[in-house]
Amino acid sequence: MTDQSALPKNNSLRSRASIDSDLRSILCDVLGLDVDEVETFDADTGLFGHLPELDSMAVAGLLTEMEDRLGIMIEDDDVDGEMLETFGGLLAFAEAKVAES
Repeated sequence: MTDQSALPKNNSLRSRASIDSDLRSILCDVLGLDVDEVETFDADTGLFGHLPELDSMAVAGLLTEMEDRLGIMIEDDDVDGEMLETFGGLLAFAEAKVAES
């Protein structure tokens, strides 16, 4: 059996569940959200404009932490309101970035 911790974080073989879990952890750590609250997030859960913790200042920290933990590069022109609007949008964005890295 392969040791999962030995796989690089930016491996395009990472599962959706793995990326989802990392993204939830990032939201908790960067925004100080309660783990139980974040576990209830679904694809339609509003983020930017819905969570007071996710303001324009917090976006930079969130994106930086996503780059570090997911092993991706996020360019300025990758960032738009749509990708930050919902948890599903952010997850889809993260999955696409992991797949291309």
